Order: sequence, then C-alpha cells, then structure tokens
Amino acid sequence: MVREAILILALSASLEVLAQGRWANIIIDVEDGRGYPPCEPSIAINPKDPGNIVAGAILDRVYVSRDTGKTWTESRLTSSAGVFGDPCVVAGTNGDFYYLHLSDPSGKGWSDPSLLDRIVCQRSKDGGNSWNDGGFMGLNGNRDQDKEWAAVDTRNGRIHATWTEFQKYGSNSEQDSTFIMYASSSRKAKKWSKAVRINQIAGNCVDSDGTVEGAVPAVGPNGEVYVSWALNEQIWFDRSLDGGKTWMEKDVSATAIPGGWDIDIPGIGRANGMPVTRVDLSEGPYKGTIYINWCDQRFGKEDTDVWMIRSKDQGTTWSEPLRVNNDLPGKHQFFTWMDVDPVTGYIYIVFYDRRNHEGNETDVYLAVSKDGGNTFENMEISRYAFTPSERVFFGDYNNISAYDGIVRPIWTHYENKKLSIRTALVEF
Repeated sequence: MVREAILILALSASLEVLAQGRWANIIIDVEDGRGYPPCEPSIAINPKDPGNIVAGAILDRVYVSRDTGKTWTESRLTSSAGVFGDPCVVAGTNGDFYYLHLSDPSGKGWSDPSLLDRIVCQRSKDGGNSWNDGGFMGLNGNRDQDKEWAAVDTRNGRIHATWTEFQKYGSNSEQDSTFIMYASSSRKAKKWSKAVRINQIAGNCVDSDGTVEGAVPAVGPNGEVYVSWALNEQIWFDRSLDGGKTWMEKDVSATAIPGGWDIDIPGIGRANGMPVTRVDLSEGPYKGTIYINWCDQRFGKEDTDVWMIRSKDQGTTWSEPLRVNNDLPGKHQFFTWMDVDPVTGYIYIVFYDRRNHEGNETDVYLAVSKDGGNTFENMEISRYAFTPSERVFFGDYNNISAYDGIVRPIWTHYENKKLSIRTALVEF
C-alpha cells in the first residue's frame, strides 16, 4: 500500500458561537497561497465512529476530524494517477473512507491531453490519516472523465460511481457527445468494473445545458442503484435493481428543470442547478423513498429556488416539485446539496441564500424535513454573510453529511479576498 508522505499539519480551526443562531461555525481551512484555493468541499461521517469525519477540497486537500468536526488536521492527497479536483468523499459502513477525484497522470495539468483521462478512487482504512495509491475507472483513450460521485451499498460495502464522459471537452462539433457512465468495485475499491454508458440520450460537449451532467448515485436498502442527471430542461432518472448489472432500457423523465441546469447567479462566475439523488435507508415510515434535489430559475433570472421531488415506487413515478426554500419570491437560493440521515430518515438540504439581503451578500441555510419531504423547516446556519467575486472560482458544489442526528454541512466562504472552507456543528 502506498502511504501518503505529506506531513499532516494541525490547523487551528476556529470555533465561532453563533450570535443569532443555534449552531457553532468551524473554519476548517483558509486559502494560504499554496496551489489552488480551497473550494468544492465534500464531507463524510464515519458510521462506525461518528466522531471521525473526513472532508476534501480542490485540488488535493484532505481534512480529518476526530471530535465530530470541532478541530481538524490537513494533508495533501497524492496518487500515481495524479489528483486534479472534483473531490468526492464517502464513507463505508465498516469505517473505510473513499476519496474520488479527477486524474492528472503526467502532472502537467492542462498542457497534457492525458489530463482527466480517468476517475481515481483512493481508500483509507485508518479514518483518513493515510490513503492508498488508488484504483481507477473509465480510462478510454484521451476522452475526458469528469464530475464523478459515488455511493456505498450498506449491505456489502460495494462502491458505485457515476460520472460524465466527454468525447472532447468543450467541442462544438455534432460528432462529439457526452454520456453518463457507471462502474462499481468491491469495498477494496482497487479493481473497478468496466465502465458502461447508462443514459439513452447523449449530450453535447459544450459543458452547458445541452451536456449531460450531475450524475449522483444512491444505493437503496436492497442494493438498488439509482441515479439522476440533467440535460437541457429535464432531469432524467435511471435505475438498476440488481446492483448495477443491468439498467433500464429507457430512462425516465423525472421532472422538468425550467431554464436548464446552467444558471446565472450575480457575483458567481459559474453556477449550476444539477440534481442530487438520495434514498431513505432508515427503518422509519419512508424507508426506500428516493429523493431528487436541484435548483432552477423557473420564475425568472432573478429568482433561483431549491426544489425536491420524491418517488415511492423505485423511480417509476415522481411527485410534483416541492419548493424547499420558504422565503418570499424574488431572491436567489443556489448550490444545493442533500443528504438523508440513514438512522432517523430526516432530510437535510444545504444551500446558499440571499433572502436577507438586497445585493449579492450571501448566507448559508439548512432546510430540514422530518416527515419524508412533506414539509421543510429553514434555518440560517452561517454566522457571517459574504459577498462573492465573479473573478474568484467558487467551484461547482457544496456538500453535507448526516448520521444519527449529527449533521455536518460544508461550504465555501469568501472574506478578505480569501476563500475558506467552513462547517456548522448541527445536531438533531
């Protein structure tokens, strides 16, 4: 096993008690001038030891906590296949952590066509302190493999991943397309199955509404694999009822995403409303329910909202969209992510929110549903608002993880011309 050689540095993570809210905020990391500034954070709670939490941020940052997120240590991830962002951190039921990311095998970045030639998955067996060199999936010549995510089967530890394959990233040619790809591996995550295309309708390679994007898988209580993605003004859904071996012959149009997934947010250079898929794995009354969460601008360019639909029949039929944010119309809520507590079944959705401001000042909100998505309570969880800059890349997502009432949202903050990664110590 290849061990990470980078010295783990202790961060003086800052505990901030909310002046007008319920939850303490923690500063996990602050831009330090070394490489890319931290953004696109991902986080996972160890179900075997909920005090152990691991997070990641671009390009190669790893954060580990042993006290439910109050204090953190930082390290940098290395792999022979390179580490080039889009961090996805997930936890297995046995306490293993998996860190998926994009590749840079030559180490030359954008100057080499081998960049993004595969999806890499590295495994930690010691709570995030060290990582193996990683297995990989999707290698297909110089095609670009992008925007991956993963989920773990709680019954057997098998890990399932989906992502977008570009035949030629950024191409306007009708000869170049994008596909939603799928692969899986045993809990060792070293050898992955052959990547297969699971979507019927291909997208273009422009990386905008006409591109298939946002594939986030979820695993059901009996090993079903569910995934949704966006294309133009539709969210599409596919499923495998045999653990990823076979998929539906025809994708289901789950709901509309009016205006498309590529959205404009003032002060943000790039934003999206891509869907997130989750399943209730609890023993509660909503066990097996599938949820899809996204953002769109169906009420106009000046009004971005957070939405959710659900299915109780394995994705065959879907509910009407429910507006998650409960403010008056006319404000922006964006960069949403969702998790469902596998113990309680509560749904948690984190998003940026401008309901309290007239300009581009931005807060972080959490929406909570304890009744299977029938109703949502909204609460502000960030201590300070921030004003983003279009010249600063904020990444493409935030994230959240929940386990047995411990809820850890994670987001990117901008202050004093520096990006930082923050969480809130939310408990239910």
